[in-house]
Amino acid sequence: MNNLNEVEQKIAESLLQIKAIKLQPKNPFTWASGWKSPIYCDNRITLSHPAIRTYIRQNLAELIHDEFGSVEMISGVATAGIPQGVLVAQDLGLPFTYVRSSAKGHGRQNLIEGEVISGQRVVVIEDLVSTGKSSLQAVEALREAGCTVVGLVCIFTYGFDVAAENFAEAKCPIYSLCDYESLIKVAVKNSYVLESEVSLLEQWRRDPANWSGE
Repeated sequence: MNNLNEVEQKIAESLLQIKAIKLQPKNPFTWASGWKSPIYCDNRITLSHPAIRTYIRQNLAELIHDEFGSVEMISGVATAGIPQGVLVAQDLGLPFTYVRSSAKGHGRQNLIEGEVISGQRVVVIEDLVSTGKSSLQAVEALREAGCTVVGLVCIFTYGFDVAAENFAEAKCPIYSLCDYESLIKVAVKNSYVLESEVSLLEQWRRDPANWSGE
């Protein structure tokens, strides 16, 4: 475990403890995409736990400060990135906007909610990154609105190769408080999964679209 930093370890322990992340390699979940998965993640559960919520907020804010320096706006990805983004924006004393998955069908038909000023240096907040598709749609919307998106930060990422490729292609740096590899190490240490199940978990991360759990 000595190759995990303190934040990665504490975030992983917290997400497992409150069941924001569940691991079931022998009884996999089925995602909306149809993929079979040994992991289910709902980081919105962290919002119901003040101490964990505060720790995440503080470390996302610190990560932004360390990696991006001066930032002029925080923007959350709807919907789960909105509350996390609001907390971080409040912590940093910055304006906040959020990006819808699709434009509103009435009124001003906004895709971005909140005041956007062209040229602003923006960091996007996401709770979870899988392939990165929805996150990068938000990045593109902000760029089209004239913002300078300097990067994206999230609580957790599965670490898929396709996500790394997508973010690299979009020239959008991504940083996460915790990732799948770190989570598995913590899960084994704390007996959430057996050592014998690790190979199944690793196979899924390498090829999630074709993984069956067998």
